[in-house]
Amino acid sequence: MPAEFILSSPVPLPDISVLILLGVFVLTALRQLGSLRLQIWQIMTFGAILVLLFGEISPQEALEAINMDVLIFLFGAFCIGEALNMSGYLACLGNRIVSRAKNTDQLVLLVLFSTGILSAILMNDTLAIMGTPLVLGFSRKYNISPKLMLFSLAFGVTTGSVMSPIGNPQNLLIAISGNLDSPFVIFLRSLALPTLICLLIAYAVLKLFFREEFGKSTLTQSEEVITDPELVSASKIALLLLLVLIACKIFLVEFSPAWNFDLSWIALISASPVLLSRKRVEVLKNIDWSTLVFFVSMFVLMKSVWISGTCQELLARMSPQLGSVSMILALSIGLSQLISNVPFVALYLPAMGSTVSQGQLMALAAGSTIAGNLLILGAASNVIIIQNAEKEGKTPSFTEFSKIGVLITILDAITYLIFL
Repeated sequence: MPAEFILSSPVPLPDISVLILLGVFVLTALRQLGSLRLQIWQIMTFGAILVLLFGEISPQEALEAINMDVLIFLFGAFCIGEALNMSGYLACLGNRIVSRAKNTDQLVLLVLFSTGILSAILMNDTLAIMGTPLVLGFSRKYNISPKLMLFSLAFGVTTGSVMSPIGNPQNLLIAISGNLDSPFVIFLRSLALPTLICLLIAYAVLKLFFREEFGKSTLTQSEEVITDPELVSASKIALLLLLVLIACKIFLVEFSPAWNFDLSWIALISASPVLLSRKRVEVLKNIDWSTLVFFVSMFVLMKSVWISGTCQELLARMSPQLGSVSMILALSIGLSQLISNVPFVALYLPAMGSTVSQGQLMALAAGSTIAGNLLILGAASNVIIIQNAEKEGKTPSFTEFSKIGVLITILDAITYLIFL
């Protein structure tokens, strides 16, 4: 036997953390084990427990992995969203947005573009929280497939958030770590046009998969009724605070990054009118606690995969090609499925070296964001939408999402590659 064969190292086996993550993907795709119906948060929590039991991450590391800023932000946004929904004010706002829609085509376009553009300002997770009960209401009111409405929301908020440094957490990380002088101007100039084209692509693909829904007759408009005037007042103040604080954050990110403040402060201050109202107990009972559990579990599992070094090793092997726009887009879309887009961006930025061009940063922002269009677990906003929709039994399957998402993601990647 040749000596070099004896001395050669064996092919490394996949890390246990990565195998558990793959198992989470499989269970999420199946969601049904005999008569047992699993929810996404239960599957992710099971994965987090397994990596702890196998010693892939220590309890101390698991606690440190939990991003309290994100959890507090989501908690505050959930409180505002639930108050808006319970009071009936959210339905009134939604009715104003779609009041000009005469058919399903116009309704889907309005949902895609309104949520897409708003997600660039309010952040995609916020729109996912507030938009889910809204689009399910449209589904009931106009007798349109709830899956079509949920897909329109999911692809709208993910795609639209590409074109702003505060559209999602990974873009904010790129804007700050990439030392961009004028992040809002740069993001809009580089990514606004291809993003608007990608929203049209989402519309075309949805029309391809839901042909029978788009053939429906003219929609009948009707006024929505306020159900809780007292809660409406608190909801309006909370929404106004949210918009004002986000405007302040936009100003600070653009002109004075040193004075920037965390997203958690925005959410807590904005939610305070709701939390101080007499309906706070009812609101707190109804918010989506299971999604918060999902995020805690996801942070632990993704940190375990991060600790394994699998993705770092892959990037190290590919270091000479990491700077090309096509490679950035491909790796961003693929690896964001494994370790989530924010940890991926945190890992990729230093791997690109000290001389990073504006085009490379924009490719990283686009790729790590449209990764959310590929699979349900590719974006936190997807999970928020699916978890909230499960309350009403209107959940698209992993396969249904993937069939549409793969085509949209491929076409999106080609579009951004052309423009970047």
